[in-house]
Amino acid sequence: MRIEQVKKIAVIGSGTMGSQIAMVCALGGYSVVLNDISDESLVKAKQSLQGHMNRRIKKGRLTEKQVHDAFSNLTFSASLDELTDVDFVIEAIVEKLEVKRDLFKKLDEITPKHAILATNSSTIVSSKIADVTKRPEKVCNVHFFNPALVMELVEVVRGPHTSEETAQTAVEFVKRIQKTPVLLKKEISGFIANRILGKLMDEAVYLLENGYADHEEIDLVCTKALNHPIGPFALMDLTGIDVTYFVRMQRYQESGNEADMPASIIQEKVRNGELGRKTGKGFYTYDESKVKA
Repeated sequence: MRIEQVKKIAVIGSGTMGSQIAMVCALGGYSVVLNDISDESLVKAKQSLQGHMNRRIKKGRLTEKQVHDAFSNLTFSASLDELTDVDFVIEAIVEKLEVKRDLFKKLDEITPKHAILATNSSTIVSSKIADVTKRPEKVCNVHFFNPALVMELVEVVRGPHTSEETAQTAVEFVKRIQKTPVLLKKEISGFIANRILGKLMDEAVYLLENGYADHEEIDLVCTKALNHPIGPFALMDLTGIDVTYFVRMQRYQESGNEADMPASIIQEKVRNGELGRKTGKGFYTYDESKVKA
């Protein structure tokens, strides 16, 4: 399928990533369906996006017309039946392989045969999903970074099953929503950015757990000495400590190597429900009235 044929987008999962990806596509002029199994999650997603857009209007980054047009392009749905006419699907649900496989099997049955089915996952490569569909050549990874409304880069990953046409259409699609694509010619878990970042986070957690410094000090070193915009612990709070946990569990399940298990402090945070900004507490504590969802 060529990029000119892509008219309607579906984003599955209305969490922080999914909702912002949907808005990026809507701002890019595409008709978008944001789908989630939870009506409550869809309501929260709409409220969150309205807040984001209002702040951009106030700061002069977007006009009222641009925001109005974007919301006109965007619909919210709890039914997969709304996806019978979409051309490009971006999945952004929980990082659990079997859940994604179940979803892609349903998407393959519901969506038009020409539609590209992409996963936003940076951990689960699309070759682990494509075989549940009858169109493996149209399955790939299209990985946005958090927060998707702000971050410019998108990693497009071509699996061994992905056709050249699908990969190039995905790359061109990313350009048309005003993002910068990088095409990985073959797949590897973590892709580029998160493989590099993962090494940094592993070392940061090691230093914390072994008492070399506390998390605030480690974050301070990364921001002031390494000139990173955000420290590793603040970043885990932003993206969700549960996401870090699921990523490491997926890696462990693939490798069987105990060293790939989530660190004990990550496991403890997840057990206690301290998942970061979305729960009001992670490595840091947040005033919910001041947290921009």
